[in-house]
Amino acid sequence: MKSSIRLILLTFLALQFIGCGDRTRVRVLKLGHSLPTSHPVHKALENMALQVRQVSQGGLRIDIYPNEQLGSEREMIEQVQLGSLQIVKTSASPLEGFIPEMALFTVPYAFQDQAHLWEALDGEIGEDLLEAGTKKGLVGLCYYDAGSRSFYTKDKPITTPADLAGLKIRVQNSRTAIEMVEAMGGSPTPIAFGELYTSLEQGVVDGAENNPPSLLTSRHYELCKFYSLDEHSSVPDVVLISEEAWSRLTQTQQAVIKKAANDSAEFQRELWIKETQRALDELTAAGVEISRPDKKPFQASVTELHKSYQGTVIEELLIRVKKLRDGSPKPKRVLPSPIP
Repeated sequence: MKSSIRLILLTFLALQFIGCGDRTRVRVLKLGHSLPTSHPVHKALENMALQVRQVSQGGLRIDIYPNEQLGSEREMIEQVQLGSLQIVKTSASPLEGFIPEMALFTVPYAFQDQAHLWEALDGEIGEDLLEAGTKKGLVGLCYYDAGSRSFYTKDKPITTPADLAGLKIRVQNSRTAIEMVEAMGGSPTPIAFGELYTSLEQGVVDGAENNPPSLLTSRHYELCKFYSLDEHSSVPDVVLISEEAWSRLTQTQQAVIKKAANDSAEFQRELWIKETQRALDELTAAGVEISRPDKKPFQASVTELHKSYQGTVIEELLIRVKKLRDGSPKPKRVLPSPIP
């Protein structure tokens, strides 16, 4: 039934698109991201691009530039703001420098588990955050699953926060991520993802933190043989389009892109679960020592960090997130109709 409804919607969208203008004119949208082509996120973006091309009858095309070809995540976000790049897939962490509310996701242990995270993302909280960047020239399209971030290191496992003492840990360009590692006793070092392998190899940093598929596809496991699943934060990826580019699209074109983004997010979420388990299996086979330390000491180490958000928009969001698990009503996000 779900497949039949989707087929009907896609067919109707295609018919709508045919009548919206000159079909010989192709609108090309450039999309940049920082991950390799083997990553499940890239596969989801390809899924999105394929649907856009098919439904628009070739009138819209998304060209994908992976591996930081167009710059770091922060640089690509700035390009999207300026309109020189149309779409970016970025982690929510560097987005907090542009949309302060996005810092919610980097707050350590803000969510009890992945189910709790998706309650927030699929509801009003997630929709509010996607809309928050519009005034900054960033129109949110959807979220991709990026699992939970954990520490991986070169010389020893991280079993308690005390093990981070004296270690330089690569973090994303995020104030919250920096404050988190500092609170746990480590030395945070912001480095672009594309530069991290060399930085690990040359001893610029002693470790980093990320999810299993990223550890595998980046080949950082060749240098870091200890992976400690403390799962300190659940930071989703976000797909955004330039407000300038968005405003130049017809309502039908916007609907095509929005639906393709949402469908690719569903595709990516299912793929992510499989790829995470596969990554853990392959990391183990490659000789990586994977451990699951007690989370309580890590949670205790960031208590003061949580208190520092009092009186800020992050505190308000944390209260809303907590209510999702307190038996309060859980409003679901209602997606707009794909047909204008």
